[in-house]
Amino acid sequence: MTGRDTPVVVATSQRLDKWLWFARVVKSRTLAAALVIAGRVRVNRERITKASQAVSAGDVITITAHDRVRVLKVVAPGSKRGPAPDAARLFEDLTPPVVHRDKAGAAALPPTRVPGTGRPTKRDRRELDKFKCGAASKRS
Repeated sequence: MTGRDTPVVVATSQRLDKWLWFARVVKSRTLAAALVIAGRVRVNRERITKASQAVSAGDVITITAHDRVRVLKVVAPGSKRGPAPDAARLFEDLTPPVVHRDKAGAAALPPTRVPGTGRPTKRDRRELDKFKCGAASKRS
């Protein structure tokens, strides 16, 4: 057989830690393995504790990291770690958007204060209480 006759083998599955690294979910394979070992990764709703777990196209990965939960559907295994646009082609993001709503149903934004303006006034405290409790709370 010559070099031209060699069949090309296309991987249909890949190690979970490698895929997380190729998809740029984490900065290194070591961090990916630590995330998996810590039990913060699920594949098709099953908690995974081995970084060598194989994932393939169609698997749904749920990741709890960086104070948020991401749900990713594997589209393809990676062949190398490339730029972010290439990494985004490896998965479909199924994470629902986070929307904070108040009781009226409108999007609620937390009250803001300009840094360096000193202690909150009584009016500021009442606005914070309205935001937190929905109505002015009484203090005893």
